[in-house]
Amino acid sequence: MSTHFMGEGNIGSDPEVKMFSSNGNQPPRGVMRLNVRFDNPVPTDTGNVDKGGFWANVEIWHRDVEQWAQLYQKGMRVMVSGRMVLDEWQDNEGNSRSQFKVQAVRIGILPFRVAQVVLEPAQGQQTPRQPPSQQGAYSKSAGPDGEWDNPVSTDSDSLG
Repeated sequence: MSTHFMGEGNIGSDPEVKMFSSNGNQPPRGVMRLNVRFDNPVPTDTGNVDKGGFWANVEIWHRDVEQWAQLYQKGMRVMVSGRMVLDEWQDNEGNSRSQFKVQAVRIGILPFRVAQVVLEPAQGQQTPRQPPSQQGAYSKSAGPDGEWDNPVSTDSDSLG
């Protein structure tokens, strides 16, 4: 049993990652698990009030989850899209247990509670080369005002 799910919430704990070795001709892949509290905001005269949110385990499968886990942290606001599935198992005493979880397709980081984002090349990778500027392309000026330069082309009859 599953159903489409899309929700916004806060991560409650740091991500957990588990990697699995390659299987035949498939590359290795892993799973990243997050515990997220999804809220139920209800608009009122004084603003939104949370009316009965819920906690859910969220998991996403991909070969790059080890790198992704470095981006996500406790307290971060995320938008999760995927499907809600019923997870069933036996506990140590042999009792049947079940719980809903979200199998995510996308986990987007929302700009709330993010102080800064710094992008650096991964270790062992070189910075990508800049493509050569093309005729007619606009480029950002390096001047203090940050104004846009005219196209690279020198034709005086560009609109004529």
